[in-house]
Amino acid sequence: MAVRGERILLRPVRRSDLDMLQKRKGDSFYEGEFNNFGMVAEGQLEEHFSQDGLIDKNFGNLVVETLDDQQFIGTVSYHSVHAYGPSATSMAYNIGISLDPEQRFKGYGVEAQRLLAQYLLATYPIMRIEATTDIENRAEQHALEKAGFHRDGVIRAAQWRNGAWHDMVLYSKLRGE
Repeated sequence: MAVRGERILLRPVRRSDLDMLQKRKGDSFYEGEFNNFGMVAEGQLEEHFSQDGLIDKNFGNLVVETLDDQQFIGTVSYHSVHAYGPSATSMAYNIGISLDPEQRFKGYGVEAQRLLAQYLLATYPIMRIEATTDIENRAEQHALEKAGFHRDGVIRAAQWRNGAWHDMVLYSKLRGE
């Protein structure tokens, strides 16, 4: 499965990507202040990759790659959210993105998040895609809005990161929007 956009490709993680992904996880240079959740245990990525290639109906990681030169510029991810009711029909997906610092502010994030939402809505029988971002992350809020997401509101003290609780802004995109 690969999803082609105008300037980027979302593709499955390859075994050859794992060392680079492991080095980037928890590295504040790559993750930035809004995505730094600490180190991933050594071997954890390899174990998960061996199980499902880092893609299944509940969780997934995809590489963001430029079309013109096949340069790895970051990753997108999704995970299932079951917060709105006990049945499978109430399930949604929450998406995330991490781009290399030198690739930010070029429109790649907008395209990647739009493509990921399109892929999830086309692949799974869901109504809702969500994304959350720190209330101070204006650049990501702008990118989500350009990608067609609607600002739903603020979730107070929703995320523990870097030794403090942070308010988050919740965005959504519905099937048919």
